[in-house]
Amino acid sequence: MAQQSVCIVIPARLGSTRLPEKALADINGKPMIQHVYERAKKVKGVDKVVVATDHQRIVDAVSKFGGEALMTPETLNSGTDRVAFVARSRSEAIFVNVQGDEPLLDPVSVERSLELVRSGRFSMATPAAPLGDEGLLKNPNVVKVLVAADSRAVYFSRFPIPYSRGAVPSDFAQVAPRHHLGVYVYTRETLLKFASLPPTPWEAGESLEQLRALFHGIPIGVAFADRATVGVDTHEDLEIARRAMLV
Repeated sequence: MAQQSVCIVIPARLGSTRLPEKALADINGKPMIQHVYERAKKVKGVDKVVVATDHQRIVDAVSKFGGEALMTPETLNSGTDRVAFVARSRSEAIFVNVQGDEPLLDPVSVERSLELVRSGRFSMATPAAPLGDEGLLKNPNVVKVLVAADSRAVYFSRFPIPYSRGAVPSDFAQVAPRHHLGVYVYTRETLLKFASLPPTPWEAGESLEQLRALFHGIPIGVAFADRATVGVDTHEDLEIARRAMLV
């Protein structure tokens, strides 16, 4: 049986409230979008990597380093919408949404998520890493995911889950949620279905788009990543990424 074709799409907007033009921010001599693109190219078993953007400056930056970028309408509301826009004009069987602010992307975590979809167990998958620090449990910027024994996501939340009556149990590592990483793998059919679904109360309350899938009955497989990586949302994150990439 031939291996299913895969296209990684990197949605990248020029505008950003907390860090303007972050896709073009310099990280050790390269724009951030180039680092993300190069990491995506290291994922094994991928046929195509494309940047989906709303601005010509990003198209020009990607073209300059030899990558491929497509213009998408400014009216699209989310990165998922940009990935779906690209998918409608392509024929790959599987699409991967890699955020444009992940210069430290771990290719292995993407490969493990891909395997969950390629195996037929799930039509949508995402990676998650050990939470590591109990203090992160209460950090609303760290998205937690509860994972069932069959690798299925039970729920994603910014809130500490599962609730623990009294003190944090001594076996915290055994019952803790995992640290969700913002990469998504979909079959083409599921991606287009997901993008067409209306927003839900869960999604609005948590500000987590993936809850739309769970609300509408789309199972999400969770691949175990070895470690969490830092997305770049602020100037502080940018400095962390610069230091990390010097190592």
